[in-house]
Order: sequence, then structure tokens, then C-alpha cells
Amino acid sequence: MKRIFFVEDDLSLINGLTFALKKEGYETAVARTGLEAETLWADGKYDLVILDVTLPDGSGFDLCKKIRQGSKVPIMFLTAADEETDIIMGLDIGADDYMTKPFKLAVFLSRIHALLRRSENFREQNATLSSNGITLHLLKGEGYKNGEPLALTSGEYKLLCLFMENPDVVLSAEQILGRLWDSSENFIDNKTLTVYIRRLRMKIEDDPGEPKKIVTVRGMGYKWREQ
Repeated sequence: MKRIFFVEDDLSLINGLTFALKKEGYETAVARTGLEAETLWADGKYDLVILDVTLPDGSGFDLCKKIRQGSKVPIMFLTAADEETDIIMGLDIGADDYMTKPFKLAVFLSRIHALLRRSENFREQNATLSSNGITLHLLKGEGYKNGEPLALTSGEYKLLCLFMENPDVVLSAEQILGRLWDSSENFIDNKTLTVYIRRLRMKIEDDPGEPKKIVTVRGMGYKWREQ
């Protein structure tokens, strides 16, 4: 049984979603404050984390950063904070999904299933990808540039995997969004993807201003160019 860690202070929302998740066969653990969340996180093992941004004693962003320091567990933000800057920040610090309130229960559950499915697929891989001085150990979820560890967020890591698994293939923005973030929803748009590409280039390119690994194919998309 998959265990979902739910950090939310709205009791009515907690009751409704935990009931729905249990009907889907998931076990849930709930924290209503940041302090309680840190304690429960330290004491348990979870397959997915759902965070609100605004907590009574702090920010879900801070909690996300702490979790990411030692875990690659899938993280979803479920929040009323719907500004583009909030979405970009959430994804940039390591969240895999960002869903804003109000929302439809069926869409929420579909995104939960997708996150867990993608996470399982990544865990099942045991290969190593290597090109252009970049090496990814898929089973460990680790990336290296010329032997030095890369500090990649979860989203950056998955995006880099997608590129390296499709060398010299042009991937449109729609294909990238669909493969990684379910493009049927507009919580991530082309502008956000551009931010992801730019920040990933900052970490892997020798000269981010003149990228040689992830190149833009004007009017078509992006591709990983093997050298």
C-alpha cells in the first residue's frame, strides 16, 4: 500500500481528501503544521508528499527544501497560492507537481496516480546514461558532470533524463510537458518550461549563454545534441 504524507491545515479539506485517497487504496498520514510535519517525516517512510504553501507556523516551500535535502520522494503542492512566481518557485525547489485550489477531485486523483506511476518507473530503471560529460545513475537518481555531482531538483533531473534518453531528437514543448508534467493541465506552461531549460543549462553547460548540449531548434523545440 502506497503511503501519502499530507501537510495541510484546512480540516474540511483534510477530511475530504483523506477519505478519497483511502477509497483509492492509499494510506495517509496528516500534519497540520510545519513542526508536526517535520516530526512525522522523520519518523516515517512515504511514497508521495502533498504540501500546502501556507502553514500556521511557516511555509511549505521551506518544508519542501528540507525534504529535498535527503529524499527524491515525489512532492506535489496543493495550494491557493496561484501566482506564476509561486508556481515557478515550487517547481524550482524540487516539487514534481503544483496544483492550485479550487480543483476537481478526479483531476487531483489522476495527478496522484501519474506521480506515483512515474516515480515507480524511475525506480525500476537500473541503467546509466552518459554523454557530453554528463552521467546519470537512474537507479540512484544521481547526476554528475565530468565526475562532479550535479545539484539537480527533481524536475530538472527528470527533464535531463528525458533529453538524454532521446539524443538528437527534437522534442516540442508539448511533448516535454506531456511526458513529464501532464500538459492537459495548464499549471505548467511554455514560460515555466523555458525557466526550467535555462536553469538546467546553468548547471550542465560549460557556457550557458552558448549551449552545446540542450540546443533550441527554432520553431520546433529542443534537443539533446550528442557531441
